Amino acid sequence: MMGEPHVTVPVAYGPGLAVFARAWAKAVAGTSYMPVTQAELESFLDGLTLRLVEALYAEPFSLRRGYQIGADLVAAHIASAEGLGRTIEVIDLRLLRDLGLSGDDMRDRMGRLLGTVAIGYARALRDRTLDEQESIRRAAMVAREQAEQALRESEARFRHQATHDPLTDLPNRTLFTERLGAAFTRGSSADRRIGVCFLDLDGFKMINDTLGHHVGDMLLVAVADKLRRGVGGHLVARMGGDEFVILVEDTTCTDDALKVADAALAAIGEPTTVEGQDLRVSASIGIVERPVEGTTPSDVMRAADITLHWAKTAGKGRWALFDSERNERELTRYALSSAMPDALDRGEFCLDYQPLVSLSDGSLLGVEALVRWRHPKLGVLRPDRFIGLAEETGMIVRLGGWVLAEACRQARRWIDLSPQAPFVSVNLAVRQVRGPGLVDEVTTILERYSLPPDRLQLEITESAMMNSADESVHNLRSLADLGVRIAIDDFGTGYSNLAYLRSLPVCELKVAGSFVEGLRAPAADPASITDERILATLVSLAHTLDLTVTAEGVETAAQADRLRAIGCDAAQGWHFGQPNPASHVDALL
Repeated sequence: MMGEPHVTVPVAYGPGLAVFARAWAKAVAGTSYMPVTQAELESFLDGLTLRLVEALYAEPFSLRRGYQIGADLVAAHIASAEGLGRTIEVIDLRLLRDLGLSGDDMRDRMGRLLGTVAIGYARALRDRTLDEQESIRRAAMVAREQAEQALRESEARFRHQATHDPLTDLPNRTLFTERLGAAFTRGSSADRRIGVCFLDLDGFKMINDTLGHHVGDMLLVAVADKLRRGVGGHLVARMGGDEFVILVEDTTCTDDALKVADAALAAIGEPTTVEGQDLRVSASIGIVERPVEGTTPSDVMRAADITLHWAKTAGKGRWALFDSERNERELTRYALSSAMPDALDRGEFCLDYQPLVSLSDGSLLGVEALVRWRHPKLGVLRPDRFIGLAEETGMIVRLGGWVLAEACRQARRWIDLSPQAPFVSVNLAVRQVRGPGLVDEVTTILERYSLPPDRLQLEITESAMMNSADESVHNLRSLADLGVRIAIDDFGTGYSNLAYLRSLPVCELKVAGSFVEGLRAPAADPASITDERILATLVSLAHTLDLTVTAEGVETAAQADRLRAIGCDAAQGWHFGQPNPASHVDALL
């Protein structure tokens, strides 16, 4: 390769070089951003001018210096079309003149040199532009990757927040529902089974109310940690409040879910220290374990919720296993409870009447009104199917009012039919007895049907009579003052407190059929003898208090004879007649 051309620059051109460099600096100043001072720019161009002169004088003449000078201009940030144009212009117009150079050869060299400066400038600018574009591309790629990573992290964070409980960091209802649904859609469901344990802490509200929500929250965190450790790898989720749920996937039998429930109860039962206090808490768990096929996630959770209620009702601190037959019974109860108001409006209820007969002469003394429900789908329902529901819902007051009015209407009809018409006996629920409007209600009904008060007997359970200072006793005394008969129903099955019989307006005791049942055995049977003695004592005490005694549940003539022998006044039961519609009493009259 050839070496650098030999250069000899006349010393006399030194002052001219400095003048040109200043002119060049002035020409390109402001054409592009240059991070240098004006003095630094002039110094840089002074050196570049010297290299131009060296290129002009080089022997042999070489274009390589021009390419490099163009590249150096770009490297010095004189990198714009305007900057290049002014550079070519100032070099072309002033360099030879300022240096006092002339001649065709020198002008030829200058022209060729300017061309190489422009070419070198263009190449350098192109390369720099490409480098900058590549740098920008790479920076954009890195920025995009960083943004995507940040987005993934943000999405993961938001996903975690959306699917986890902020207090305990357990999966929440959303994530549990997803996992439960996935368990139903994963692969074939032909042989797969699933279990769910729905858990609720017992008495947690008391901890919150007495120790504060802060302590309650700390206890929930501790319970969550115990459940995580206690049930192994099964999914534990917090559903809200003090409710948790455990998903037991791919069970082989019910025992798999029961073992998880036992482990959860044991873990929660361990004492927990919160702010220096040892707290003990128990839990109730509803368990559902069944094949995946034939059910849905919502069915499973509904069954678990129902079963949790069973566990709570059974006494807490335990688990209960879903029972489809029990659930059907409770659904029926709920349906009956919901249908009862409309059924009363539609006239689906009716009364049957059972005779109350004198044991001394067999005459008909009275009849007990017994309500029936002629259900359009279930047929005729006895009171044991719906009275308890009516009491639970409060519907018993309205239903009891209808029974009272209907029985009095029928009693008035029997009076019009025969002078030997029986009195009618109506059962009152505790809520009716203690209601403030009972006296007015009975008075209004008696007046509506012109029924003599002594033709109505109201049967009260012992539990309704226990507190002699409450509203119920006042109501009963007011009714007794009107002439209404008051009887104690099922006497002997409750508190059997004879003391209140002295002060309350009771005229009759109806002895529970459980005592009369014993009289069906032979008279020599020890248990039967005991029941007979108890009955004889009750009859004697009642007569001492001027009360009549009616025996319930008499089914045989032998029972009737033994009751008659001990002085019992009256009896009712299938031996004397089953409950029948009012028309049957019409025939008797």
